[in-house]
Amino acid sequence: MRAPAAQCAATRVAGRRVFRPVAAASTAWTTDVTKRTVPTQLEEGEMPLNTYGNKAPFKAKVRSVETITGPKATGETCHIIIETEGKIPFWEGQSYGVIPPGTKINSKGKEVPHGTRLYSIASSRYGDDFDGKTASLCVRRAVYVDPETGKEDPAKKGICSNFLCDAKPGTEIAMTGPTGKVLLLPADANAPLICVATGTGIAPFRSFWRRCFMENVPSYKFGGLFWLFMGVANSDAKLYDEELKALAAAYPSQFRVDYALSREQKNRKGGKMYIQDKVEEYADEIFGLLDGGAHMYFCGLKGMMPGIQEMLERVAKSKGLNYEEWVEGLKHKNQWHVEVY
Repeated sequence: MRAPAAQCAATRVAGRRVFRPVAAASTAWTTDVTKRTVPTQLEEGEMPLNTYGNKAPFKAKVRSVETITGPKATGETCHIIIETEGKIPFWEGQSYGVIPPGTKINSKGKEVPHGTRLYSIASSRYGDDFDGKTASLCVRRAVYVDPETGKEDPAKKGICSNFLCDAKPGTEIAMTGPTGKVLLLPADANAPLICVATGTGIAPFRSFWRRCFMENVPSYKFGGLFWLFMGVANSDAKLYDEELKALAAAYPSQFRVDYALSREQKNRKGGKMYIQDKVEEYADEIFGLLDGGAHMYFCGLKGMMPGIQEMLERVAKSKGLNYEEWVEGLKHKNQWHVEVY
């Protein structure tokens, strides 16, 4: 049921559906990128890991759900702000597990709860309100379109993604985690960050750029280059674009963003512009940055990696490098971070 009108409202912002409490000012993006004061106690202690598990998950509540893709996007992606009260803390680059409500019949014919789905966290540890009381997820609604009829089959839709994208303010969510050690920020706050994302793989990188540029953390002062490569189908599928434009304008020497829009742009050979094609345009600069200690991150669908690896291998060979040895060297120095799904 839709919550009473006094508690929440649905509107459209820049062509996007917004469903959030009337009193809430947060949206999925901001053009105000001035540094905010944050509660520094969240800098203390060791990295949290698996604080909550499947048998005793944390019960959080949805604050708002906002569609952040335009009408011509190839699918709907939602930015979901979750009220945690700061009781399931995390670090940037980690993920939460979400257990959708309901049950299923397993292979043995037994009725069991649905399994946990992992989602990279799309806010810094301080959340979109910078107070440490919320966390955000970036979720694409998973649907199945019958190839014969061309219509969606609701019986085959993604259970968890649709639960989250359809959630109303106040909806309870069973959460586990946080998990993940692969996509953490480097200890060296001056190391360049090269972040390659497709679709919702942008989530952990949003947590990065908000920490690097939008928060006043006395113990963390980012001094390097932040370079984001984002691959989506078209302009309506861009995620957090307003925030990215504001950062690029405010930090022209430190923040760069390059898009690969497969249905709108052409690569050098006249074909569709995929993420590996856009990265290849800057291959010399990227290899130089990696030689100088940059960290390279990849997040998105696992189908992104073969094309990227083939391209990097070709570039490495042209530079007289053995690709496998080059990558192993980066891994050994913890400069290579891959999390795909």
